[in-house]
Amino acid sequence: MHKLSSRAPKIRPSAVKRYSASALAGAAVGGALLFGVLSSAVFARASISADTFRQLDLFGEVFEQVHENYVTDPEDGELIKGAINGMLNTLDPHSSYMTADDFQTMQEQTRGTFAGLGIQIVMDNEGDDKGYVKIVAPIEDTPADRAGILTNDLIVEIDGEAVLGMTIDEAISKLKGEKGTKVDIKILRDRDAEPFELTIVRDIVTVQAVRWHAEKDFAYIRIATFSEQADAGVKKAIKKLSKEIPGGPKGLILDLRSNPGGLLDQAVAVSDIFLEGGEIVSTRGRRPRDTLREMGTPGDKLNGKPIIVLINGGSASASEIVAGALQDRNRALLLGTKSFGKGSVQTVIPLQNGLQGALRLTTARYYTPSGRSIQALGIDPDIAMPVIYPGQDEDIKRRAERDLPGALDVKEEDAVVEAAADTDESDDDAAPAVEPFECPFEEDGETVRDCQLERAVEILTDATTYRQLLADAGVARQ
Repeated sequence: MHKLSSRAPKIRPSAVKRYSASALAGAAVGGALLFGVLSSAVFARASISADTFRQLDLFGEVFEQVHENYVTDPEDGELIKGAINGMLNTLDPHSSYMTADDFQTMQEQTRGTFAGLGIQIVMDNEGDDKGYVKIVAPIEDTPADRAGILTNDLIVEIDGEAVLGMTIDEAISKLKGEKGTKVDIKILRDRDAEPFELTIVRDIVTVQAVRWHAEKDFAYIRIATFSEQADAGVKKAIKKLSKEIPGGPKGLILDLRSNPGGLLDQAVAVSDIFLEGGEIVSTRGRRPRDTLREMGTPGDKLNGKPIIVLINGGSASASEIVAGALQDRNRALLLGTKSFGKGSVQTVIPLQNGLQGALRLTTARYYTPSGRSIQALGIDPDIAMPVIYPGQDEDIKRRAERDLPGALDVKEEDAVVEAAADTDESDDDAAPAVEPFECPFEEDGETVRDCQLERAVEILTDATTYRQLLADAGVARQ
């Protein structure tokens, strides 16, 4: 996923050993010379077959023909970049090439501070929204959030230029800019209505990874993103709330709703706060270096006090690692709706020390302590509670990992079953879906109540009910 947000894959020190000697950008050469560069600089490996070399020779010939005969004089660097993106796009939705600027932006996002609008975006390769910039989510308290941009909005025009026909990188470059500069965009929200115009002033986006407050006698901690600040932020929240709540909090509500993920090590560290050692997550890849088990350390900072984790269809990646670990270890109850289902790990591999950008490459799948893969499946909550807010006729179906073109582990027969379920043609013996809960306004008639949070507090308040629900959930998973 490309985005202007804090979500980022893990960056491994070992990636330094995997730099590729890319001498291709801007090389105005014919097929034979290009093939020579490819084979000597990158592909001189015993594992590369003769047939692969022939295919690379074919690529070199195509490059030469385009370079010499295209109707306009092409930019060779852009041709190579397009070829790289085309290659990575055939793998999965999360493998991609980052330019040097993109790589720098990603590093800023990982730290939690960067300049921009504060939106997470994708560009669909198929469907009715194909070719437009789609909003995954605005980041809290950013220019985009304050301007009223919503999930699933489409950006169809940037500074008077149509988005249709742009690449995702071109769109990102036009949306980015210095603090204080303006960008005019057109937003399509209702697909049957006309787009409307917005002018947004770019700003320094500081993503506060963790927010907290006392919810009666309980601690409420929301993690917005798993940036480098997440682990320290949760520990700070626990320390502050332990002083603020007389006698310390009696339990915790950990809110991971609409958290798109982030750094693997931060997910492990946050999980470790609430566990007494043991396995947190394992990763399994093609290479031995990508297969490992992440273990916790002794010491539960809540001393076994009850925990409820709130999740929804926007809880992805690192969020699912935390939710899955606490669920599998029977340390918490999960409440809400099924999570996104992104169960893959991306490694960032700098190219020429980052001077030529970097690869974001899917290198492993991750598994919960019980050995569950979350990829394309998501995590089911122990307490299903879909909600409908005022003005909604029905529970909105969120886009999930399995809906992304080229998503890993999505089998054709699974897609058929999913389609049947969507059209009420699924097995009559299947468990009935949970009816959405209608969540009303507060007394002011404007503020929407957080009914999932209210339900979590209600469960935590009754210790007997919590223990019974936790025991029942553990039995159900066996």
